[in-house]
Amino acid sequence: QVRLVESGGGLVQAGGSLRLTCAASGIIFRLNAMGWYRQAPGKQRELVAVITSSGSTNYADSVKGRFTIFRDNDKNTVYLQMNSLKTEDTGGYYCNAVLGGSSPRYGSWGQGTQVTVSS
Repeated sequence: QVRLVESGGGLVQAGGSLRLTCAASGIIFRLNAMGWYRQAPGKQRELVAVITSSGSTNYADSVKGRFTIFRDNDKNTVYLQMNSLKTEDTGGYYCNAVLGGSSPRYGSWGQGTQVTVSS
């Protein structure tokens, strides 16, 4: 059974930093591209960062240069380091395996972790 557990969110002032963590189980983690998705209030969930099984990364334009995704295959964990946070980064953050460059692989999402950036 797939289980994705996100943590590390919180309330931070604009310009601050947070590191999100996603622990995965029930999947062959090292073979999957992994991504972080963000759902802002009233908006659809969007992919903001992805890391392939070989370690290549790609980012949404809105976070490029500020966010860094990395993974630890020994711990079945993917991280998102978020720097220079902006109020528009506010939202729920979720991880999932990624197919076809942007589509979430698994239908069962974790509970997510809330990031709130104040001005």
